[in-house]
Amino acid sequence: MNQVNITETVLRDGHQSLIATRMRTEDMLPICDKLDKIGFWSLEVWGGATFDSCLRFLKEDPWERLKLLREKLPDTRLQMLLRGQNLLGYRHYSDDVVKQFIKLSATNGIDVFRIFDAMNDVRNLRESIAAVKKNDKHAQGTLAYTTSPVHNLKSYVKMAKELQKQGCDSLVVKDMAGLLTPYVTSELFKALLDSVDVPVHLHCHATAGLASMCHLKAIEAGCRHIDTAISAFAEGTSHTTTESIVAGLHNSEYDTGLDLVALQEIGAYFYGVRKKYHQFESEFTGIDTRVQVNQVPGGMISNLSNQLKEQGALHQMNEVLDEIPRVRKDLGYPPLVTPTSQIVGTQAVFNVLSGERYKNITNEVKLYLQGKYGKAPGRINKKIQQLAIGNEDVIDVRPADLLKPEMKKLAKEIKELAQSDEDVMSYAMFPDIAKEFLQQRKDGNLQPEELLADASSTVNSKTPSDFMVTLHGEKYHIVVKGAGHPCQDTRPYYMTLDGVPQEVNIEILDVIDGSPSQSSNSGRHHASEPGHVTTSMPGVIIDILVKVGDSVKAGDPLLITEAMKMETEIHAPIKGTIKEIYIAKGDTVTPDECLIAIE
Repeated sequence: MNQVNITETVLRDGHQSLIATRMRTEDMLPICDKLDKIGFWSLEVWGGATFDSCLRFLKEDPWERLKLLREKLPDTRLQMLLRGQNLLGYRHYSDDVVKQFIKLSATNGIDVFRIFDAMNDVRNLRESIAAVKKNDKHAQGTLAYTTSPVHNLKSYVKMAKELQKQGCDSLVVKDMAGLLTPYVTSELFKALLDSVDVPVHLHCHATAGLASMCHLKAIEAGCRHIDTAISAFAEGTSHTTTESIVAGLHNSEYDTGLDLVALQEIGAYFYGVRKKYHQFESEFTGIDTRVQVNQVPGGMISNLSNQLKEQGALHQMNEVLDEIPRVRKDLGYPPLVTPTSQIVGTQAVFNVLSGERYKNITNEVKLYLQGKYGKAPGRINKKIQQLAIGNEDVIDVRPADLLKPEMKKLAKEIKELAQSDEDVMSYAMFPDIAKEFLQQRKDGNLQPEELLADASSTVNSKTPSDFMVTLHGEKYHIVVKGAGHPCQDTRPYYMTLDGVPQEVNIEILDVIDGSPSQSSNSGRHHASEPGHVTTSMPGVIIDILVKVGDSVKAGDPLLITEAMKMETEIHAPIKGTIKEIYIAKGDTVTPDECLIAIE
């Protein structure tokens, strides 16, 4: 049978690629009845960045989203994207956490688990595949497609055979960056389908403008399952348009059998929905053939754009895109897919913004270079490895083999706030974010990022500078993220207006006897001495490793910051004694600010 089957991505990868994963459950549920009647092979609804985004930004319970979608979509397979041993986070989890997560996901409604490893290290997929099969669900093994001197047709065929041997019900070529070209696609699918006995799906982003041609060549080569996105969330860094594929294959031997008019009604609905999220639109949503060089995937582009906005550095996007391939080469050519896309991308941002390559190295890069994400596909730059980890041992076993069971410990840590096994699992994925979410839920204070108080009130102690301002009947969302140089009478502030970064100079005024007067006392400390510890980019303090009075040597770790979801250790610039600590855990900090003083 030649009928082509469609996996629809609008409820996951479509909005992850184009609006930074910000679509709310309330905008999904009203259209579920129509989606359920179409006859898709599956609907991708969960996983990827959706779990993180629900907790971090939307203040929604991701498990509740899954339950609601399962209820509203009774006749359609629900599919999720799972990062193998990383699950939905940015580190490897112990096997007992992997098994429990998959059990809960299956119980709450997932039918198809698309499982990948960012390194294409099949050792990191073994436990996930086995757990999915144990729960009688569909295990789909993933070939994360990339191009490099060490990736070729032979290596993909070998991996496909190994995944089939592990028990996968189907395979997928995951072209997350849109790197495939039509004739390479044809050659690849012919080789794969000649080598394995299970269906091979195609997931191809439209970033380079080649996805439709690749789909057709894959279909002609024997592929019968492809991923698309409803028109309102299609093309650019997302996927080929569902309606266009259905129309293009109509009355051919590959006819999808789907109702084009019904799909157009769904497209019209999402067209209205997308307008609500205009502030999260990436400026890099059109066709960009540079992806054939920099290999940045669709979901990464929109998030990278938003993250650079938060740093006030969107104008340096091209420099970052040029730096990404260089960092990727240094790390042995990993495919750029979560979490390696974030690891490579964030290090590239650090290299550009600090003005010096590898001046600051993220903790994730250090773990990667120790082998704790798996085996690198190619040769690692030994000079960078030495700079990052010194003479520390590099492991050559499956990383999770070194991890002790974690579930009991995690359940104990969060028992006061957790109301279910799902709550414990949320904490396992993102401890700080989930703990904050669960505490806010307990306090009845869950507040999504854009539902902020008016300018006369303070949202909370950490974000006293989020405002909704009404001017001439128009509402504006203003966020002031922190000051720059406090030694000046007028100081630059990191500010966004409706999500767009602005740099403004604000005079610091005190009120004396009812009259404003300028003041230089801001509560911030400008870094001016060799012993003043600073950060090279705006971020959040997530841990302080020293206390006043401690003796430190140059290079000792002092604190850990988080920027762009990656952690970085800040080290002592000189030998001495900790004289002052000006920051606390949870503080937002900016460059040139003195965080710790060493005497």
